[in-house]
Amino acid sequence: MLRDSHPNEEMAHNEKRTSFWRKNKWFRWLAAGLLVTVALLAIVVDVLARRAEPFVRALVVQALSERFHARVELDSFHLSLGNSLHGEWGVWAQGHGLRIWSPAQAEGVAAPLPKGVVEPLFRLAQLRFHAPLRYRSRAPIDLTKGPPKGLEVHIPPRSHSQHAATGNDAAVKPGQDGGSWASKFQIDTVECNGALVELGTDKPDKLPLEFDIGHLKVKGVVPGAPMNFDAELINPRPPGAIHATGSFGPWNMEDPGESPIKGDYRFNHADLSVFKGIAGILSSTGRYQGTLRDITVDGETDTPDFQLAKFGHKMALHTNFHAKVDGTNGDTWLDPVEATLGRSHFTTAGQVVRVLASDGGRLHSVGHDITLTVNVGQGRIEDFLRLANDAVAPLLIGDVTAKASVHIRPGEETVGDRMTLKGRFTLDGAEFTSASVQDRIRTLSLRGQGRTKELKNDDDKTKVKSSMQGEFDLGGGLLKLPTLSYNVPGADIQLKGTYYTKNDRLDFVGVAKMQATVSEMVGGWKGKLLKPADRFFKKDGVGALIPIYISGTRAKPEFGYDSSHMYSTRPERPDSK
Repeated sequence: MLRDSHPNEEMAHNEKRTSFWRKNKWFRWLAAGLLVTVALLAIVVDVLARRAEPFVRALVVQALSERFHARVELDSFHLSLGNSLHGEWGVWAQGHGLRIWSPAQAEGVAAPLPKGVVEPLFRLAQLRFHAPLRYRSRAPIDLTKGPPKGLEVHIPPRSHSQHAATGNDAAVKPGQDGGSWASKFQIDTVECNGALVELGTDKPDKLPLEFDIGHLKVKGVVPGAPMNFDAELINPRPPGAIHATGSFGPWNMEDPGESPIKGDYRFNHADLSVFKGIAGILSSTGRYQGTLRDITVDGETDTPDFQLAKFGHKMALHTNFHAKVDGTNGDTWLDPVEATLGRSHFTTAGQVVRVLASDGGRLHSVGHDITLTVNVGQGRIEDFLRLANDAVAPLLIGDVTAKASVHIRPGEETVGDRMTLKGRFTLDGAEFTSASVQDRIRTLSLRGQGRTKELKNDDDKTKVKSSMQGEFDLGGGLLKLPTLSYNVPGADIQLKGTYYTKNDRLDFVGVAKMQATVSEMVGGWKGKLLKPADRFFKKDGVGALIPIYISGTRAKPEFGYDSSHMYSTRPERPDSK
């Protein structure tokens, strides 16, 4: 019975609904009329919007022209009615091919471009935004509701800006608003993915500096005031992402490159292995301020696994730096850089300059030329030896101070092959980590003092410490030591020669100035037999002056008596082999 009653109820419901529309025909006509009215209104609004496009397009071009005091071009502009991304009813505006040139003349936006200007100041492939029907006067526009696409910013060199400024006495001064539209032109937020910023340069041998911006968000675009930004930049070498925040402006009408900028940055996961010869993951944070062409940066870097690729020993490297950056070409001046490697502290200063080469008449970058001065005021020799040695333990330990000049030329070779290093060093309190080598140093010291009776005292665990001073010149696979002084109690050894880094070969000659005579150095009955020979080796107020040589390899050095220089106190540099 429940099944039979269901169809009856449905029929009764349909009859009741039909009777409602029969009795209230006026309501049906009213609803239809409203729908037709809304449709007609939408059509009218759409037609009016399309007819208004040329007028609105002209107003937009005028506003931008007055704002930047420059020539403005807009290829196409369209208006349509619809909801915003947030459901707000209003008008969508969309433009394509927007170009804004650098300020040329104050009076006309259609004025000819400055001589040599081929790129617009701003280039935008697409601009799309939504304006609510209830628009409040002076309310800023939020461009995040329609992110722009294809943004390019080309900051011209200073010469073009000077041409514009001197070409017309009525040129607009920095910060001057211009027309009435410019003072009302405000944008709340601009957010886009993928943008290019290029800083031009007047130097004929330099290329413009380009920044690829992965994501850019700008807030508070108001004439005559700075705007805040948040940007993700893609750094090509070393590869990594730079997150920068800060403020830019106010916009300098006469010379955009002189517009002020300041803020903070964070650079993470920079892979140093792209520079052949070194490796490690670098991170950096800091602050910057200045203008686009002249930026001061103060920051710090951390590379917990810094290493020379040839040896693979990781060392913690930390720096604090102060730098000046020429924004037109990326050239950087460092002064100073405070660095810590292990337990060693040193400072550097110098410059990093991009080098260009011509290929078929076109310039291209071949890398950077690096020139630095290094001052090691408080260092440990083992820190540097661990970094540049394939052995587990460093050859020796001790305090080191040094002053050197470093030059790394651009190229595709490893950093070691491109680097030249020249300077002086002093090593104090040095001890060899090898027990056998340290024992030989002890023997040399005791013989040099004539204390041969103590050689057989195995209980004497006194560590003999050495000191070294010298000059060095490293480059082209050669380590040249024009002067090297090695000192232990009882002996002063003067050397000069060359170490061949490619095959670890040693080639040194020199003299050993011993405090004791030859007979005293030998001791015992053999020493008594050598007493007549003492007079041949005594010279320059020392007990014995012995010509020596060092050859072989670093792993297996060979020491010997150089009879060819027996009567010379000034050893000659060996010929290169």
